[in-house]
Amino acid sequence: MTTSPLTPHPDRLLPPDPATRDVARRLYAEVAEAPIYSPHGHVDARLLLDDEPFGDPAELLITPDHYVTRMLHAVGVPLTELGLARNGVKLQASGREIWRRLCENWDAFLGTPVRFWFESEFAEVFGLTDAPSAQTADGLYDQLTEALARPEFRPRALFDRFRIAVLATTDDPADDLAAHLALRDDPTFTGRVVPTFRADRYMHPLEPTWRGKLEELATAANIDCGTYAGLLDALRSRRAYFRAAGGTATDTGVIDAGSQPLEAPDAERIHREALEGTVSRADADAYRRNLLYRLAEMSADDGLVMQLHAGVIRNHHRPTFEAFGPDTGHDLPAVGGYTVPLTPILRDFGLNERFRLVLFTVDETLFSREIAPLAGFYPSVYAGAPWWFLDSPAGITRYRSAVTDSAGFAKTSGFIDDTRAFCSIPARHDMSRRLDAGYLASLVATHQLSEDDAVGVARRLVDDIPRSVFRL
Repeated sequence: MTTSPLTPHPDRLLPPDPATRDVARRLYAEVAEAPIYSPHGHVDARLLLDDEPFGDPAELLITPDHYVTRMLHAVGVPLTELGLARNGVKLQASGREIWRRLCENWDAFLGTPVRFWFESEFAEVFGLTDAPSAQTADGLYDQLTEALARPEFRPRALFDRFRIAVLATTDDPADDLAAHLALRDDPTFTGRVVPTFRADRYMHPLEPTWRGKLEELATAANIDCGTYAGLLDALRSRRAYFRAAGGTATDTGVIDAGSQPLEAPDAERIHREALEGTVSRADADAYRRNLLYRLAEMSADDGLVMQLHAGVIRNHHRPTFEAFGPDTGHDLPAVGGYTVPLTPILRDFGLNERFRLVLFTVDETLFSREIAPLAGFYPSVYAGAPWWFLDSPAGITRYRSAVTDSAGFAKTSGFIDDTRAFCSIPARHDMSRRLDAGYLASLVATHQLSEDDAVGVARRLVDDIPRSVFRL
């Protein structure tokens, strides 16, 4: 039996032209080992607090990562065979069986960023030398299991090995942030893990969970959320709590960026009707758009950086959502827009020195048409890195070309890994650093930048820019 070697090329993602590639190599070398600033992601802070050995390789690398499960599902692997619980019940697919499904379908990932991340992760984090396949599946599974049992593969050891300077999580306003506070006060943990305030679930009064979330928020803030005014007071209180726990940013994900404010009596009426179960769709949409404006208003007041992810159709396949829950691979792009929908926010806060707005999109036509021009005028607006369907080699390269002409480099966010897959964080940042080195090298080769300037930009993209943009 022969196996394919797992040998990531040292020049992967660098330009093919030899002269440009030489410049890119030098630029990449300047940032390859730089610390990682991860200002937006979904790793659970308790992972680092508990510092327990990771369990089964499939539970770490496959089941929680919807980038992976969605592609395996697309080629016919049922989600139940990937460890996802159906209606709260996890079927008896063993970790070894789940790992085999990945290895048997390894070629499904050819040409995708997931393949790049996995190859880098397997080779550079875990030291695997054989590529996944049906023939190598069991041997690789045994190697991973043995590695995960060693102290150097526990979460805190990997955090240090990955050179993570700051890791931001994504958290509900009602979260007590106990893990964040314990990590902050733990003298044995030298890293920095900060919470991010995400209030999406309070913006959608037609959702069946809305009233229950209000009750949770009311308990956490000790403020009655039975009124719209009470909800705003509770959100402000919890934002202050997040800031005290080290938070520097908020995140909001909405179907559109409409931000028309309501008069307080109208918002109170809609809030009351929502609690009574009589609210209309039109009023629910108006309520959401008003709350987006109010969240921006709060950011202008307290200085928490506002991240906005608009234009995603969440849970497109309702039967899958009902059986398996959210974040199971069928969030899909919608046609987006920012310039007109954000007019109320930018009219009132766009020049406010405390207000900062980072715009993300999965509709890449927005990069050159709306986001870069907005960032090129408003001091408060920054062009968020390519996200979800666009955090690929081609997508990142197109982003740089689309945004740089109008906004330059300083008005971009720095790379955002946006991941639950802890062990893929260095691979994702490495991909971005290689691609940025290549893009900058192309500007040097065409005499648009000196190499010294390109070195300075490369360093700023991984350090000064994310730290400044996210007030880290």
